[in-house]
Parts: sequence; C-alpha cells; structure tokens
Amino acid sequence: MKKEKINKYNKSRLVIGSLIILIGFYLFLFDDYSEYKINKIEEQKVEKFFDEQNKEYVEETILKEKSKKEVKKTNNDYVAIIEILTINLKKGLVSKSSDYNNVNYNIEILNESKMPDVENGNFILAGHSGTGRVAFFKRLHELKLGNEIYIYFKGIKYRYKVAKIYDIPKNGYALINRDKSRTTLTMITCKDNTDKQIVVISYLID
Repeated sequence: MKKEKINKYNKSRLVIGSLIILIGFYLFLFDDYSEYKINKIEEQKVEKFFDEQNKEYVEETILKEKSKKEVKKTNNDYVAIIEILTINLKKGLVSKSSDYNNVNYNIEILNESKMPDVENGNFILAGHSGTGRVAFFKRLHELKLGNEIYIYFKGIKYRYKVAKIYDIPKNGYALINRDKSRTTLTMITCKDNTDKQIVVISYLID
C-alpha cells in the first residue's frame, strides 16, 4: 500500500514536471516568434520609408511645374531613418508630433531639435539603452571618434562624423557642448549601471 502511494506521488511529480517544461518551451518559442515578428515589421516599415522617399524625389524632379504635395502620414509612419553601421543600427524615426515619438516606443526626436535640412541646426535624438525591446541605443557606448552616422530625410542622405563623446549627470537636463556654427547630430542615452548619461556629438560632413 505504501509503495503504491509512493508510485502515485512520483507519477504526479513527473506529470507536473513535464507540464512545467512544456509551458516553458512554449513561452520561449512565443517570445522568439514575437521578436522575429517585430523585426520583420521594422524591416517592412524601413523599406516603405525608402519607397516613399524615392517616389517623392522622382515626382519633385520630373514634375517641377507642379507644386509638391504633402504626403499624408499615419501616426507611426517614419519621417526619417537613422543608420549606424558600426553598431548595426537601422531604425525609423516618427515625427515630433506623433504619439510614438517617445523613448518608450522608439528613438525620440526631442522637441528642441532642428531637422537635418536646417543649416547649423541640432538634430537631437534620445533612446533607451539596456536590454529591452526598445533599447535601440544599447550599443551607443561602442561608438568611437570618427565613426560615421547616416540620417535619411526627404530623399537626402546626411552623413555625420562623431566628434565628441562625453558623460553628463542624469538629472533631467542635458548639457550639449557643440559648435553652433556647424550642422549637428546629438544622441543621448543612459549609461548602464550608473547615474550618468552618454552624449554623442556628430557633425555633418556631406
């Protein structure tokens, strides 16, 4: 009788253990699939951005007699793309007025920013570091002086070169030390496991 009870107990443990393994395996596959799906959507939206930019450019150059119409964009359509080959980053940016222009969803274009086509302006981007799905600036600390960064905006590729990298306190303010006579790209993110932020200053070279 005692032996029978022990066998039943062992069988129950085996069933429960198997269920836990199956649930864990399912969650792992689901998370992996979700990551894959998010990456595919991102690739499609980047491709859509470039398709629209090419179409706008052709219309502007060939049909010069017609006034260029404003392209209607949904709330999360991209208005620009940032590409940093050094850290394998290629990400779309939404307009400043979009609800998705927030570090909790995307790389954020700060309100103080001037877009890349403004001479001597400062295009300021902020993003999360760390390990989450929205940690688009997680490898920003790997950048070195001289690395190149590309911004695609209104059919033009803007080429920047990293000129300064420095830390600032994480206190809600960002001290931007730049040459105001040059067109600038500024990127800001938190420095992992510290109370500091990293600021990367790049200047337009082409």
